[in-house]
This record gives sequence, structure tokens and C-alpha cells, in this order.
Amino acid sequence: MKKHIFSFLLYLFLIFPSLLSAQSDTLNALSITKNIYLDSLETQKLDSITFKVKKDIKRQKWITAGSTAGHGTALIALNKAWYSQYPRSSFHFYNDNKEWNQIDKIGHGWSAYQLTRASYELWKWSNISENQALLYAGLSGPGFLTVIEILDGFSSKWGFSWGDMAANVGGSTLFIAQHLGWKEQRIQYKFSFHKKNYHDPFEKKRADDLFGTSWSQRMLKDYNAQTYWLSANIHSFFPETNIPKWLNIAVGYSADQMFGGYNNTWIDKNGIAQTIHKKRLRKFYIAPDIDLTKIKTKSKFLHTIFFGLNSLKFPLPSLSINSEGKVQFQPIHF
Repeated sequence: MKKHIFSFLLYLFLIFPSLLSAQSDTLNALSITKNIYLDSLETQKLDSITFKVKKDIKRQKWITAGSTAGHGTALIALNKAWYSQYPRSSFHFYNDNKEWNQIDKIGHGWSAYQLTRASYELWKWSNISENQALLYAGLSGPGFLTVIEILDGFSSKWGFSWGDMAANVGGSTLFIAQHLGWKEQRIQYKFSFHKKNYHDPFEKKRADDLFGTSWSQRMLKDYNAQTYWLSANIHSFFPETNIPKWLNIAVGYSADQMFGGYNNTWIDKNGIAQTIHKKRLRKFYIAPDIDLTKIKTKSKFLHTIFFGLNSLKFPLPSLSINSEGKVQFQPIHF
């Protein structure tokens, strides 16, 4: 559900200061090493190693404490925003794999990928080994979302979904597999959103009731307005070419004309069945994209901003085809 996006955004906000430090680690390390002056070269090496070990242990403690606090705060906020509004129940399962034309499941994968990506950067900042960083990051993303899934299992409104779990593991695996195979993220999992206008008064009322009216509510809840992308860096696959290192090509998926989880029929507050007679659509896209992490800058702040924004698809033209065969060109796709 939309809970996974809310949780990811809150968690990213909480760990932002740590990410800022992580992105600038190399420059800091060089500066520290440069300023150490000791009489003996051997003593210098020994003292430098001791200093580095102590520094790394301190960072690892900060990451552990910060991640725990971030997870805990996000779960408390999630409980207040969602779970407290519905009665608790005994633990149960719920198969929601056919809801919302699977946009929800793809969103789970995106959240897991981004949580794993952020966690990896934090652990690398503490100078642990590559394999350790991947292990901790791979457990962190799906682990956090698994706790949310268990909370779903005890809520009368939702239930534990194996489809959600598969998507969570899939998103994290996409990140880990690329690092193991290529030592980089050649294919990035991205998200884009626009506030959709519903011009028909009946459809607008249903959308307002279902998705809310504010920009933030619509971003979390309106699956008609979300697009998920796999964005491939062209230069990484063809390094011998003169293609700009920041240029990507992306394929995307979205859905439209959905006014309920499974269909467009619902019971209103007066107990009357209502229907919007529109066929639910799937849409497939191809578009250029920009990998912001490939843009060179000496600014530590910009490094971190680019890292965060790279979870989003850059607004550029797109070409789409829907499940009825209609082709559409959009000059700017948000």
C-alpha cells in the first residue's frame, strides 16, 4: 500500500544528515590524513591506523543507533497515521496481488531498492568491507518493510501479503545483484508522480474521497498518477562510446482509470452501488533520463542532493502505449 512510500520518505528524512556525511567521506579522509604529522614514518603509520579504526568503530555505532532510531520513529509515525485508525485483529494473510493493476507491488519494490541503496551508502561510510555493506543493506531494506507487513497482518484493514514480501525482496535483490556483478548500479529503480486532474465531476468526487485532495495525499494514494521506471545508464553498458556518462534510457509502467482496488464499483455512504464505466488501463513508456550521480561536483551538499533526487525520474519527454494500443507522446512526463 501507500504506507511503504510514506515510510521510505520519513526514514530518508531522518537519516539525511548521515547520508550527507557518507557522500563526503573520501574528501574528509584525505584531509585528515594530510594533516597528521609525526616524527617517525613507522609511528605515523601505526597512529594513522589506530585513529582510523577508532573512527570507523564510532561511525558504525552512529549508523546502528541512527538506523534504529530512524526505523523506530518511522514505525511510530506509521502506526499513528494508519494502524491506529483501524481495529486490531488476529494475525492473518491477505492476497492483494490483483489490486491496482500491480502498481502497489511495483511501489514496494521501489521502496526496498531505495532503502537498500541508502543503507549501503551509510555502511560504506563506516569503512566495512563491500560484502558486509551489501549484507547489512540487503537485510535493512526488506527487514524494515517486513515489520510493516507484520503490522499489516495484525490489522483488520489489511493483512500480511506474500506479494508485498516478494516485491520487497525483489527490489533489494536488484540493488545487490548489480553490485555483485558490476560493482555499480547500471539499472536504477525510479519513481515519478504528477497530480492528476479529474475533469468529470463524478470522477473528481470519487478521486477526492479515495485519494484525498492535497498534493501529498495524492502522491501517496493516487495510483493513477504514479509511474515506476527502470533507468539504464547507456555509458556503463557501452563505455567505449562518447555517450555522456549522465545519459540514461528508461522504461516505465503506470496504470490509469482506476477508482478502486479491484474494479470501479463501490458502495457509497448511503448504501447505494456506484460505478464509473471506464476500462482500467495499463501504460508502458520509454523515455530518456538523467543519472544525477554521474554529474561531477565538488560540493558535498550537492552530492547528497543528487543522490537523493536520483530516486526520481527526471522530467523529460516520453512515448507510451496503453493496453488498448493507443500511442501517446508527452513533451514532459512527471
